[in-house]
Amino acid sequence: MPELPEVETVRRGLADHVEGRRIVAVEVLHPRSVRRQLGGAADLTGRLLGRPVAGVHRRGKYLWLDIGDHTDSFPLVVHLGMSGQMLITRVGDPDHVHLRIRATLDDGNELRFVDQRTFGGWHVDEYAGPVASRAPAPPGRLPESIAHIAPDPFDPAFDVGAVIAAMAARHSEIKRVLLDQTVISGVGNIYADEALWRSRIHGGRGADRLSRAKLTELVAAVTAVMGEALAVGGTSFDALYVNVNGQSGYFERSLNAYGREGEPCRRCGAIMRREQFMNRSSYYCPRCQRRASARTPAPRTATPPTATPPTARKQTPPVRVVAHAPRAATARDGTKREGMTQQP
Repeated sequence: MPELPEVETVRRGLADHVEGRRIVAVEVLHPRSVRRQLGGAADLTGRLLGRPVAGVHRRGKYLWLDIGDHTDSFPLVVHLGMSGQMLITRVGDPDHVHLRIRATLDDGNELRFVDQRTFGGWHVDEYAGPVASRAPAPPGRLPESIAHIAPDPFDPAFDVGAVIAAMAARHSEIKRVLLDQTVISGVGNIYADEALWRSRIHGGRGADRLSRAKLTELVAAVTAVMGEALAVGGTSFDALYVNVNGQSGYFERSLNAYGREGEPCRRCGAIMRREQFMNRSSYYCPRCQRRASARTPAPRTATPPTATPPTARKQTPPVRVVAHAPRAATARDGTKREGMTQQP
């Protein structure tokens, strides 16, 4: 699934081509791509037709277009899923075999949603929270369906201290916490492995067992690796992820952990390993990212033994020693003789 760098690359490309443009035609070519729209294809078409695109926004891995003008505005949420693509083409260009939705703009371009696996789609949403007007969304307003998503490291609302505190409070594996979009958004499997490698942290370690300094280092690594990926258009392993012009990203060449099972670690030379984690794969260096042994519980304060009252103690009866005088030995003739002792 596309992560923050890939989605932000798409957002920037869309903003250059669709902001300020008006939608003059909409065609839905596959019903699964509008399954989240309550009224289906007809309702989606009716809501979008003739409306201007006021802006293109993102929160973490989630994308939406602000549709409308100063009198009425609503978000068109775009789920890219595993293989969704938002492409800008000219009217009349050949259709892609997996084209699902086509929106024609007033400048002769088309916004096309291509999705091979049909896990993604479009739906019209509402903005969360009470608003005094229906004007185009100001910064910070979120669609209701993604209002629970936390800010990402590039969001002005991102609070590093609050994120570190939230991580430290989680009694869970640190990689699981990184993938939790309610703690920090935008991070997926690829960039979680990369950030953990940079921080020398095994993904299976407990978040609440890491120091604040180590968590700070990890958040900085997350920000750095996603920033570097964004600078080269994200990571493309196949033709399923491309930008709005159909071009692939190049960060795959800079990966230090993800997908490198059996290859030498670029830092220490140890052979990289892969293990199963949450129905996906984790890649790590067994030398740089050691799995910490289970923490030994702190010894409890010893409780001094309770003294037994003298009256309650079990009394041991005294041992009687009885001394016997030696018996006189009997001679063979039957006569007792003093001083003789019977030999055994």
